[in-house]
Parts: sequence; structure tokens; C-alpha cells
Amino acid sequence: MNLKDLYINFFISKNHKQIPSAPVVPENDPSVLFNTAGMQPLIPYLMGQTHPYGTRLCDYQKCIRTNDLDEVGDTTHHTFFEMLGNWSLGDYFKDESIEWSFEFLTKHLNIPVERLAVTVFKGNDIIPFDEVSYNKWLSLGIKEERIARTVEDNFWIAGETGPCGPDTEIFYWRSEDEIPEHFDTEDNRWVEIWNNVFMQYYKGKDGNVTELPKKNVDTGMGVERTTAILEGVNDNYESSIWKDVIALISEISNTKYEDNKVSMRIIADHLRTAVFISADPAGIKPSNTDQGYILRRLIRRAIRHAKALNIDINSDWEQRIAKLILEKYKTYYKELEINENVVYEVLANEKTKFNRTLEKGLREFEKVTKDGNDIDATIAFRLFDTYGFPLELTEELASERNLKVDSEGFKVKFKEHQEKSRTASAGKFKGGLAGDGEIETKYHTATHLLNAALKEVVNKDVHQKGSNITSERMRFDFSCDHKLTEEEKEKAEELVNKWIKEGLEVTKEEMSKEDAIKSGAECMFIEKYPDVVTVYSIGNISKELCGGPHVSNTSELGEFKITKEEASSAGVRRIKAILK
Repeated sequence: MNLKDLYINFFISKNHKQIPSAPVVPENDPSVLFNTAGMQPLIPYLMGQTHPYGTRLCDYQKCIRTNDLDEVGDTTHHTFFEMLGNWSLGDYFKDESIEWSFEFLTKHLNIPVERLAVTVFKGNDIIPFDEVSYNKWLSLGIKEERIARTVEDNFWIAGETGPCGPDTEIFYWRSEDEIPEHFDTEDNRWVEIWNNVFMQYYKGKDGNVTELPKKNVDTGMGVERTTAILEGVNDNYESSIWKDVIALISEISNTKYEDNKVSMRIIADHLRTAVFISADPAGIKPSNTDQGYILRRLIRRAIRHAKALNIDINSDWEQRIAKLILEKYKTYYKELEINENVVYEVLANEKTKFNRTLEKGLREFEKVTKDGNDIDATIAFRLFDTYGFPLELTEELASERNLKVDSEGFKVKFKEHQEKSRTASAGKFKGGLAGDGEIETKYHTATHLLNAALKEVVNKDVHQKGSNITSERMRFDFSCDHKLTEEEKEKAEELVNKWIKEGLEVTKEEMSKEDAIKSGAECMFIEKYPDVVTVYSIGNISKELCGGPHVSNTSELGEFKITKEEASSAGVRRIKAILK
């Protein structure tokens, strides 16, 4: 049986309810471009909101992380991965959480106890040593020598303030070497496979830490890493998750995996991630901003490595690989079946565009080398950044003309570029429980009003395609086939301000998903919602399925002002607005 099925069945037997995986593009979370962890879609419930499915939850969640994109190509890094998680929302705590983790690993996955080690929170000046977790592991048969106490790696908090607490991490000895008696956390042959976070405290803005009256458990285990461990391989791409994809790339390129590991891993990884982003209900298309930029970069990087393997780029190679990936996952994620043709179209269109860009790059290369000058770092980096030329391609073309390339200078510029990207994405990828303050709550409610106004002003078939909220502004993407006229923008703005002045009550009720749809409630991604949903109504002008948070009356919002209207992607427009 598949690891995902084993996991879900186990936790259902412990009275957990399975919740559907949220889309990879989060709804109304300003802190991230993608869902980066299993807990992310559950933030409102970890903060205290009642979950329609109760207090014991489990799922497998689609996650995307691109902050270490350049590491992909080794044996363990992936941009897309699946995370298994189980949660207690004020229900069970450390004792049951640790016991069930241990039971699943040793009895259901048959991992020998002697291959396991754990870390627990050592304690500091403010928060004591996590004696409960320590003693629980001892009682289950983990030797004292295999329990390490640490501070930095065993305390979790999302930001500067908010819910926090100790965690306990479970490690597996991933080596054929003799297992040492003592667990050394610095020895990378010990690989973390599961993390149980105990949200026990609350850290206030004044720095004081107090006990939470309602304590939560949040756990996470990576599917790719655990599968590789269970199958006894040290290269994730040799596990059953990737074997058939790698075999297909090998067949298409007529080369062996052993001879081209890095390129094959990058193609496999990047196309899998591109499939999931393209199939997401948010309708992301390759572009030069946000999620669209990541999608474009992944597809183009896969194409570059396909060229390195001498694959005929104009063949249907990417369609064949995408089809295999879709077949592997569509049983678990329905959007892959619904949007299969969208995926093929996105890949084919971007391939065509990139081929044109490469041609332009070749023309640029001819231009900058026609006088026989060597290629300095600035030109080499421009060829990379603007035209998608990897350094290897520039070096290859230069050597054909007996020209030198300032490769070291390029690497310096590339590193600077990476640092800038990481700094810029730090906020985008930080995730966590921050970002639901008073102003964000107001903007969240304002998106509902804007959605309703656009339906009246533009077309009743306008639908939200995504939103992004910060404490400075709101951004709202919606389906629309034309640029809004000045009159349309003014009318939408006037309507929103009219409803704010009317002081409409914002009400919340829970009902079955079917009843919510029958009642006329709108939602962005119907498949992500559980059977019991929360519906927010604003007077009689807006009714939407939503996870919140919202103000209680529109009069709290202030004055609404549209600052910009622009294209987001094909058939999708974007409005930026502020509340004054």
C-alpha cells in the first residue's frame, strides 16, 4: 500500500478525520507564494478558530519551496514535495502524539527501533526542559544515548510573537555503516524523518511567555524522504516515486541515468512542480512576476537540461513526461485530471517562447563576440539572466571561437543575484502564524466587497482567481477578458465605499458544502473545502465560503481606494487597492 494511504488509514484508526489537501497557491496568505508546509493552510485553526472537521485532523499536503532551488540536482532536494501531517487542536498532547508516531514507524512501517534516534528541547532561561517528551521516548524503548537535548533545533515559533513551543524530531540511521550507540546530531547519516511540534506557550510582544490554555500538536513527515528510507535507497530519485520518470527521461534522451544524474533529476523535479502549479485552480501561467515567474523559471531550466541531454526540444518530450506525472498523482489530486489539458498547453507554449528567447540569445552572443573579444562577467551574466544561457553554454560557444569567459566573475555575480533573490523571497516564503492583524483582517473583508462590486459593474461571471494581502495593501486577481475602463474602476470603487458606509453586518455560519453551494455561496477552490464549511455573508451583497478572518461590520473598513489595475495573466486582471 502507498505510504500516503498507510498514514491516513492509521490516523483515521486513531479517530482523526482526513482533510483535503489545500491548493499549492494559498488563498489570502500574504506571506507566501506557495503553501510551503502542511500546517500552513491550518493557521486559522491553530490560532483558535473551530475546524469544521473537529479537533483531530490528518492529511497529505502538496507543498512547494523554491528558496533552495539551486540545490535541486542532488539526491534529496525537491521543489515540490508532499507532507504527511496529523494535528490535535486542543485535544491530545505529547503523550499520544509521540506514542502514535512511534507506533506508526515501528509497527506499520516496520522500522527497527535501533535505527531511530530523537531530539527533545533542552530548556533555557525562560522555558524548562521538555521532560514529558524525554520520559515518553524512554518508556517506548529509545535508549538514553539516542535522545539528544538541543535548544535551537527543538523550539518552534512562527515569527517574533505568537503560539510557540518545544518540538521533538525523529531521526533514522540512513547508512550501511554500523549504528553508533550515541546519537550525534552533527552526523549527517542520521536523517530527520518526522517532527512533532507542541504549541504549548504564547510569546507576547513584551517578550513574556505564558502557557496556552488550549494546546495544539502539529506534525510533519516528508513523503519523498520517508519512501527512500523505506526502500533502502540513498538517492531519492532511485525510489519508486521517481524511478519510472527517470526511466522515461533516459528513454527519451537515449542516455543512462548513471551518466547524467544532475540533468535528469532537475528535469524530473522541475516538470513535476510545473505540472502541479499549472493544474492548480488559481490558474497560474508563466510570467515575470510571483508564482508565474517561478513556473517560467522551472520550465525553462528543465528545457535547458533537456538540451544538455541532446533531447529534440521540438518533439513532445515534455508532454510525455507530464502525462506520466499526471497519471501517477491524479488519483490523489483531482485538479490534475480536471486541468490535464491546461498543463500540456502551458508547457508547450512556454517551450515555444523559450526557444525564441534562446534564438535571440544566440544572436546577442554573435553580436558581443563578433570583434573577437573575450566575454567578461557582465556579458556572461546578461546572457544568463536575460536570455537563459547557462554558463556552460556560454563557455561551450566561446571555446568554439577560442574565446575566454570570466567564469569566476560570473559566479560572483550569480551569487549576488542569489542573495538578492533570497532576501527578496524571505518575506514571501517565511510562512507561519503572522499576518492576521487588524489591518489584514480589514483587507480580507474588503476583497469580498470588491468581488461583489466587480460582479455588478463588469460581469456577473467575474470570479476571484487569487488574492494577496499585506498590512499596506490588498491585491485581488479576477477573471476578466478586458482592461477595466476608468468608468468601471470608479463604479466598483464607489460601490465598495457605499457598502462600507451602510455599515453592513458580517455574519458567519457553518453548513454542509452542498447546502452552501445551493444557498448561492461562492468559493474560489471548491475542491479544497471539507464537507462542512464556513460561510461569511456581508449583508445581502456577498456570500462566500472562506476561512476568515473578517471584521464584524463593514463600517470598520474606512475608505476604499483602487491604486492600480493591470493584467495578471491571460484572462485574469489584477487590482491593487488600499484602505485609508
